[in-house]
Amino acid sequence: MENQNRESLTEIDPEYDRLHAEHRDHERRLQLLAAKPRLSEEEEIEEKRLKKEKLLLKDRMEAIVRNHRAGVTH
Repeated sequence: MENQNRESLTEIDPEYDRLHAEHRDHERRLQLLAAKPRLSEEEEIEEKRLKKEKLLLKDRMEAIVRNHRAGVTH
């Protein structure tokens, strides 16, 4: 049920859709980095940045979900 609500949000809320796509892109890049046996210094910095950004995106998406449940639009 929760997943259905999120899917419907991607259809009706452009901001949520954008955040969701960005979150997914960050996850894909992190998976690519995780598959490497060793990261360069630049890749380590990128990995840390992506993880932080991914968490911020998740927080913003959760706020939209809470507001949507409460009937608040942003």
